[in-house]
Amino acid sequence: MMNTVQVPSPSPNEQVLLYRAERGVATLTLNRPRQYNALSETLLTALQTALDDIAENRDIRVVVLAGNGQAFCSGHDLKEMRANSNGKSPDRKYYEVLFQRCARMMMRIVRLPQPVIARVHGLTTAAGCQLVAACDLAIAVETARFAVSGINLGLFCSTPAVALTRNILRKQAFEMLITGEFVDANTAMRYGLVNRVVPSEALDEGVGNFVNSIISKSPIAVEMGKRMFYKQFSYDLEAAYEYASHVMADNMMTEDAVKGIDGFLG
Repeated sequence: MMNTVQVPSPSPNEQVLLYRAERGVATLTLNRPRQYNALSETLLTALQTALDDIAENRDIRVVVLAGNGQAFCSGHDLKEMRANSNGKSPDRKYYEVLFQRCARMMMRIVRLPQPVIARVHGLTTAAGCQLVAACDLAIAVETARFAVSGINLGLFCSTPAVALTRNILRKQAFEMLITGEFVDANTAMRYGLVNRVVPSEALDEGVGNFVNSIISKSPIAVEMGKRMFYKQFSYDLEAAYEYASHVMADNMMTEDAVKGIDGFLG
């Protein structure tokens, strides 16, 4: 069944985000192929709305984020952003609000109870790389290319840098940010931006393997584990172990863990 997020669209016939929910998997497809799935204000709103809804839906176990057309996501909609100035000086308040909205959407991905998988099939630049980095898992085709290329336009990709530097090593991240050069899919995997690289014909199978593995696990363990995984980064080593010990003890009290361990012990 295909559900469409009900948000204002640029035209009556265009839905910027497609939302399909089937057998515990929600697939969100960026649907601005002519604009290389650039993150317009409308698309940001649609993503935020869909993710907020999914967060409250325990029937959804996994989220897949995909894109239509030749690109996964080309970043922010620069044409829309510049049009906001109406030929005058840029509106600082507008930009601050826009980037904060984007950051809020990225944080929603991280804080979502369900794991989110990026299905990357093509060009991925700037905030598109940020989107991949914000997802919990990512699988890309061999021909996918990645860049944080704002620097080529006189704009350092500061907000994408936040997610990027939490995925890959510092020097590799700075090289991408300061040169704006593209890296191929295998380099992105070596850097840690994506988990796996597959031939184009194997992309859906690869995504399906991730999905099936996650769905086969205890829902409560997955949810507790994702929350713990990200939260522990904010602590020093000793505090992280203390927090993890509490989470592990809570997890041991769940019915899923009791049944799973008893079944293993036979």
